[in-house]
Amino acid sequence: MTSILRLKGVSKHFSGLQVLSGVDLEIRAGERHVIIGPNGAGKSTLFNLITGLYKPSAGKIFFWDKDITGWPVYKIVRLGCSRSFQITQVFPLMTVFENVRNAIISKLNCRFNWTTLLNRSKEIQKESDRIVELLRLTDVRDVPASEVSYGAQRQLEVALVLARDPELIMLDEPTAGLDAEDTRGFVQLVREVTQGKTLVIVEHDMEVVFDLADRITVLDYGKVLATGTVNEIRANEEVKRAYLGRK
Repeated sequence: MTSILRLKGVSKHFSGLQVLSGVDLEIRAGERHVIIGPNGAGKSTLFNLITGLYKPSAGKIFFWDKDITGWPVYKIVRLGCSRSFQITQVFPLMTVFENVRNAIISKLNCRFNWTTLLNRSKEIQKESDRIVELLRLTDVRDVPASEVSYGAQRQLEVALVLARDPELIMLDEPTAGLDAEDTRGFVQLVREVTQGKTLVIVEHDMEVVFDLADRITVLDYGKVLATGTVNEIRANEEVKRAYLGRK
């Protein structure tokens, strides 16, 4: 199967503190790949390296076989990689619809081209409405993002990711802070809206992990401990000792 993302020997240290060491990772096009590991294992740092927030101290990162090591965030986004964050990142004073519309305008790369905006205004409106409806946010469409529920804000952040029509979607602990009922609904929503896309998730809720994942990578002390299917990870004794056994 074709790889959309590959990491070869990726390491990262901060002022001498080694956070990731020699990470090899392959994400197959179209799969749902979940990254797990104990606190401090380097999961979010790995996300930040892939998406350009950090530069690796060593190693290479490839997107569709293109070397993107050290690329700035905006270039990686334009290439087709979009992400969410552990802490919700939305525009609080804008309505839900305005948030989505701005993301679509950014995707079109026409923020400062008023002629293009005018010519494509109906297209932008239609696509914004589609994303709002897809993420089940129609009831709060015209409500400022700061005034909707936390669960709706999480849905909105996924909407902003999808609005860029990325090939690779990366969600960093998307169910953090949600109760059990909201988590179940959110997982079903993510499954529906990411059909046909490649999805990489950092997640701590093992029910979510086993429910969503095609394959799982386990990080421990900044290194890849194991990668495999759900059943392979469940049966892996090293993983049980390092992580699953702590639950």
